[in-house]
Amino acid sequence: MLLNWITIAPRRTLALISAACLGLLAFGMYLQHVVGLEPCPMCIVQRYALISIAVFAGLASLNGKKAWWMGWSVAALAMAGFGAFTAARQSWLQWYPPEVAVCGRDFYGMIENYPISRAVPMIFRGSGDCSAVDWTFLGGSIANWSFVCFVVFAMLLLVLLGSPRARRA
Repeated sequence: MLLNWITIAPRRTLALISAACLGLLAFGMYLQHVVGLEPCPMCIVQRYALISIAVFAGLASLNGKKAWWMGWSVAALAMAGFGAFTAARQSWLQWYPPEVAVCGRDFYGMIENYPISRAVPMIFRGSGDCSAVDWTFLGGSIANWSFVCFVVFAMLLLVLLGSPRARRA
């Protein structure tokens, strides 16, 4: 039943994925601006992954041509995988924090002051900020829940891309 609902109208499913990403981004803005939590560099990378998924899934939902929605869906799937990797890395840092919790540079400071080939490894190395757990829900941190959301988006996109019914639509 659920599989049929997902695959019978791929454009609707893609629009819902896009809307869910925008809702998660709005919640992140709420946590930052209302609750007062400052995002670490890995959190910002996850936000960019969510924005990319929202844009790609939104573009995929705009046109019913198979090549159009499948191409944008593959791009959204790639970003969901990247977001899941980033969230998993941050979760790992939270479970096994570095011996010396040094607060590194902020995200924009890294990008502005270092070449991208040096800044990206610095982001994924993490820092004391990335290993801190400032908010939990049902025992999971923001990174844990982000990982779950990215995996759900990836699974939905895989079902859409792999379903013969959706490919015919």
